[in-house]
Amino acid sequence: MAVANYILLILLLLSSFEDLSTANYENETIDAMIKQVCTDTVNTESCYTNFQSECARMSPSKTPTSILNAALKATIYEAQRAITLVTKFTDLSTNPREQIAVEDCVELLDYSVDELGWSMQEMEKIRNSSIATHHEGNLKAWLSAALSNQDTCLEGFEGTTGHIERYIRGSLKQVTQLISNVLSMYNTLHSVPAKPHVNRTTTHDRPTWNRHNLDPDFPPWVSDRDRESVAAHTQSMNADAVVALDGSGQFQSIMEAVNQAPNYSEKRYVIYVKKGVYNENVELKKKKTNIMLVGDGMGVTVISANRNFLQGWTTFRTATFAVSGKGFIARDLTFRNTAGPQNRQAVALRVDSDQSAFFQCSIEGYQDTLYAHSLRQFYRECSIYGTIDFIFGNGAAVLQGCKIFTRQPLPHQKVTITAQGRKDPNQSTGFSIQRSYIYATEPTYLGRPWKQFSRTVYLQTYMSNQVQPRGWLEWYGDFALNTLYYGEYMNYGPGSSLSGRIKWPGYHVIHDAVTANIFTVGRFIDGKAWLPSTGVKFQVGLTT
Repeated sequence: MAVANYILLILLLLSSFEDLSTANYENETIDAMIKQVCTDTVNTESCYTNFQSECARMSPSKTPTSILNAALKATIYEAQRAITLVTKFTDLSTNPREQIAVEDCVELLDYSVDELGWSMQEMEKIRNSSIATHHEGNLKAWLSAALSNQDTCLEGFEGTTGHIERYIRGSLKQVTQLISNVLSMYNTLHSVPAKPHVNRTTTHDRPTWNRHNLDPDFPPWVSDRDRESVAAHTQSMNADAVVALDGSGQFQSIMEAVNQAPNYSEKRYVIYVKKGVYNENVELKKKKTNIMLVGDGMGVTVISANRNFLQGWTTFRTATFAVSGKGFIARDLTFRNTAGPQNRQAVALRVDSDQSAFFQCSIEGYQDTLYAHSLRQFYRECSIYGTIDFIFGNGAAVLQGCKIFTRQPLPHQKVTITAQGRKDPNQSTGFSIQRSYIYATEPTYLGRPWKQFSRTVYLQTYMSNQVQPRGWLEWYGDFALNTLYYGEYMNYGPGSSLSGRIKWPGYHVIHDAVTANIFTVGRFIDGKAWLPSTGVKFQVGLTT
């Protein structure tokens, strides 16, 4: 009996030590997080004042989650303050590009405020959910996007005197650093990786558009509404709006139809665009959610314009078609910018739409054709044409079964397919080009590092013989060569040989399926959670 009591006493003491150890660990974590909140910010005093104000509203028992929540609120406050500051410069410049850049900044900071707000809501779900993987994917995607918006704002001042940029740079840097700190804090708290899941065969092949069969066999998870959207292709398909140049629809321009679409719709809203070339710039603001744009086919329904950098536009605003509303779907369309290589940056398609999907679309331009600016995007069986950095931005994008065509650049220019803009190692962004086809007719490089932590991989992709033996190109000097992540896995074709590839520290020949699988639909953009309802076919993992 005495021995039993002695053992029980030891167990109780061990339990107490374990509880004390856990408490000490949590206290140390909280202390470290409090110190990290305002690290490297421009105005540390302002940061601490706002943060402490938020902490004062919390319960006496602080937790890592509550500290993170207070940090997010303080960051939102700083972003809103930056919007107020930037707005004051709207009418202070006579330079058209500078005016556009200021307007871009206001819109981009507004994106950041929204994305930070979504992140706060998602944190609450993570705390209350036993299965938090999907919520964590959302939060990382939104914080990653919020971190990059301020850079895009400042990039818009290229070609201006820089006077206004200098005034607002400090406020933007404050916001950017705060978001970076929050993202780092969050990743530290949730650093246990998910178990890798290798699935080489699973494919969710959605029914392709069949004009003669309006009742395809759908899997059970596709809603009735989305079945109608995918299966039908004429005015009888229950399209919510029809656009036709010949006057046979409710609208003759796409922008008119977009303006009449509901705001913040939770249901899919279908706009059917009949054949023809629509010469217009179209922009779907963030309030236009869950819109589906359907055409009569690539090269048949065409949206075309020619905005470009040399006209005085910012790169962000050159897009022929720009979409920011969540849950956008496009299929059977062409997005085209006809500015040509001599006019520098000229975007055909810009995407800031989270969980957006593009199926059998053609995206045509020269420099900066596809601006995958932010958030999670999926492209299936699309064609993309360009010359320099023609797939660029800092979204988390997977291109699957796509055809990539190069065009003739200006003399002395080098053709580069990608310029990915990941600026922080904690961002969940990057480009994954899987089971696609590079048809290069000019000497071509797979990519170059636009930002410090640029990340791009090619998986099981065909490469024609004009893909250069070294594969990848520097941005300038040795910038980012140690910190980027470029990878190749099981590519094929005459341009896929690895024997002459660059030897940068950040370049990786991927040999194992477990690593390669990180960059597939199921893992990289959490596609299993949202792609099924789009009606776009996709493959979850790798092919055998």
